[in-house]
Amino acid sequence: MKKPSRHASLGYSLYELFSSMRFAIGLLTIIAIASVIGTVLKQNEPYPNYAFEFGQFWFIAFEWLGLYDVYHSAWFLTILAFLVVSTSLCILRNGPGFIKDMKAFREKATDSSLAAMQHSVEFDAADAAPEQLQGYLQAKGFRVRQHRRDDGTLVLAAKKGAANKLGYFFAHIAMVVICLGGLLDGNLPLKLGELIGRVVPETRDLPQSQIPEQSRLSAHNLSFRGNVTVAENKSADVVFLNSGNGYLVQELPFIVTLKKFHVDYYSNGMPKLFASDIVVTDKASGKETPATVRVNHPLIVDGVAIYQASFGDGGSPLSFKAWNLEAPQMPPAKLDGVSLSSQPLRANGHQYNLEFGEFRLFNIENMERAKPEGAKSLAERMHDAREVKRDKELKNVGPSITFKLRDEQGQAREFHHYMSPVEQEGASYLIAGVRKTVAEPFQYLRIPFDDELKIDTFMRLRAALKNPALYDEIAARSAAKAMQGSAISPAMRQQFQDSVKWVLARFGEGGFTALEQFLDARVPADKRQAVAQTYVKILQGAVVDVMAVADERAGAKPLAQDGRHYRFLLDSLVAASSLNDYGAPVFLQLDGFTQVQASGLQMTRSPGKTLVYLGSLMLVIGIVLMFYIREVRLWIRLGSGRVRVAMTSNRHNRDLDEDFGRHRDAIQQLVRGA
Repeated sequence: MKKPSRHASLGYSLYELFSSMRFAIGLLTIIAIASVIGTVLKQNEPYPNYAFEFGQFWFIAFEWLGLYDVYHSAWFLTILAFLVVSTSLCILRNGPGFIKDMKAFREKATDSSLAAMQHSVEFDAADAAPEQLQGYLQAKGFRVRQHRRDDGTLVLAAKKGAANKLGYFFAHIAMVVICLGGLLDGNLPLKLGELIGRVVPETRDLPQSQIPEQSRLSAHNLSFRGNVTVAENKSADVVFLNSGNGYLVQELPFIVTLKKFHVDYYSNGMPKLFASDIVVTDKASGKETPATVRVNHPLIVDGVAIYQASFGDGGSPLSFKAWNLEAPQMPPAKLDGVSLSSQPLRANGHQYNLEFGEFRLFNIENMERAKPEGAKSLAERMHDAREVKRDKELKNVGPSITFKLRDEQGQAREFHHYMSPVEQEGASYLIAGVRKTVAEPFQYLRIPFDDELKIDTFMRLRAALKNPALYDEIAARSAAKAMQGSAISPAMRQQFQDSVKWVLARFGEGGFTALEQFLDARVPADKRQAVAQTYVKILQGAVVDVMAVADERAGAKPLAQDGRHYRFLLDSLVAASSLNDYGAPVFLQLDGFTQVQASGLQMTRSPGKTLVYLGSLMLVIGIVLMFYIREVRLWIRLGSGRVRVAMTSNRHNRDLDEDFGRHRDAIQQLVRGA
C-alpha cells in the first residue's frame, strides 16, 4: 500500500488545523481582546498625544504592537483573513454532514438503538392504525416518513425543528461576511501601498497644495475616515487622515462649502445642538446638493457619508489693548489680529512672532472654591495669584483666546486670556493664564477690575509702584499718616520713610519674590517671620498712598476709602507681583471680536459597512435558530402486537421529559382506540 507523501500529510494537517473549531475560537479570542483595546484606547490620535500620555517607553511598545490603529493594523487584518479561511473551511468540512443530517429521517433505526434511547417505551397493541398515528404526528408539526422492514414491522420516523441546523450555517456564514466587511473597511490596498513605500505619510507642516503625491490618496480610495474643519463661506475638497507619526491627504470626489453654522446653547453655555448648512458640488458634473448636516443625521454623497462631528473657531478678527509691561507709564496701544494666524510683533526694541490659537466664545468652567491658605510664605499670605479660584457649579466665563509669543531665539510661552469679568467672592477679575510648555498646566493670575470694569486703575497703580521718582512723595505721605496715628515718633520719621522707600523699591523690582529673597539671604531664620510681617504692614499701608499719588498725577478721581476698594488694592499688589513671572513684554487684553465659526466634518467611505450589518443580522438569526429552536425526532415501531415509542432531541432537558410523556400517552390512547 502506498504511503501518503510528506507534503500531502503536511497539507492535510494544515487543513485539519485551519478547519478546526479550536483554531477559529483562538482567532476569535484574539480579535475580541484587540477590539477591547481598540475601544478603550482612543484610535488614530496624533502620535505626540500618545507619547505625552504614556511616556516614551510605553509609547514605543504600543506603537510596535500597532495599538494606535488596531482595526487597520497588519496583524489584525491578517487575523481577519485567517478567520475567513478557517470559518469557510469549517463550513465546507462540516456542512455536508449537517445537510445530510437535516434531510435524514433515520427511518432505518434498529430496535436495539430505539430501545437504548433514554426516552423509549414499549407496550402491547393488537391493532394499530399507521395512518391515524401519522395524522397525529403531522398535527403536532412533525414531518413523517414510513419504512417497512423486511420482517414486516413498520417504522414511523418523524422529526421537527430541523431549522436548528440552519443556525449553524447562519452563524458561521455571518462570521465570514462580517470579517469580509472588516477587510474591506481595513483598506488593504492602502496598507500594502505603505508597506512597499508607494504611500508615505507626510510629517511636515505644509500647505495642503504643497503636499507631495506620495502622501495623497485619490478619490477612488477604497475606504477612509478623515476629518476637515471648514470655516463659514469657505470650501474643502480633501480630508486629512492620521497615519502613524504623520498624515495623508485624501482627495474627495466633491467640494464641500459651509454656508452657515448653527449652534444653540443651554442657559449655562453648554452646546445644545449644532448643524451645518452645506453645499456639495460634484467635481465631475458640477451638480450642487444643498443640505443641512446635523449630529447623527449625515449626508451621503457618492458613497461618502458626511457627519457633523464638531465645531470651533474659523479665524475670527480680534482687537486688543496692548499694555507695555516694561514701560508701564505708556498708554495701551491698539493691536488687531485674527485667530488661528500669526503676525510679527515688535516691542521694546525686540522682534517677536505672535501666534494666535483658537478663539472661544463660550468657556464652561467648573468653578472650584479656593482651598484655605497657610502662612508658609509672604506670597501665600497675600494669596496665590497664579491660581483661578472657582465655584463648584458649571459656569460660562465668556470669551477667551489662546496665543503664543515667540522670541527671536524661537522660545515661546503660551497664554490663555479671558475677556469678560469673572466674579469671585464678590469681586471682579480679569483672568490670564501662562505656561512655558504644553506639558505644564496654565498658571493663572487675577487682575482686579475697577468700578468701571476696566484694568486701567490697576495698570496705573502698577506704573506708580515701578516709578522710583514717586517713592519720596509716597513715603512722606505714609510717614505723616503714621505720625498722625501715633504709630511712630518724630525721631523715627526719617527711618520709617527710608523703610517705606526700600520696601517699595524691592517690590517694584520683583514683587513678593524679591522681598522673600532678601529675607532668605540677609535675615536670620528665627527672625524672618517677624520681619516679613513688618514688610507686609508697611506695604499694605503704603499702597493706599501709591494709589492716591498715581490718581493725582493722572488727574483721575480718587479711590474711595472703604473695605471694598482696600481689597482692590491688596488684590492689585498680588497681581502686580505675579506679572513679574508673566514672561512677556506686553499684556494683551482682549477688547473686541467678530466671531467666525467653523464646522468640523467627518467624512467616511465604508464599503464593508453593509456587509457588517448583513453579517450581524445573519448572526442574530443563527443564534435564534440554534438556541430557541429544538430539534426533536420521534419513532413509532409497529409490529408483532407491540408498539415502541422512542424520542430524542439535541437538547435533553425537562421540556423533553414532558413532551415525551405527553406523546406517549396520546399514542397509547390512539392505539387502544383503534
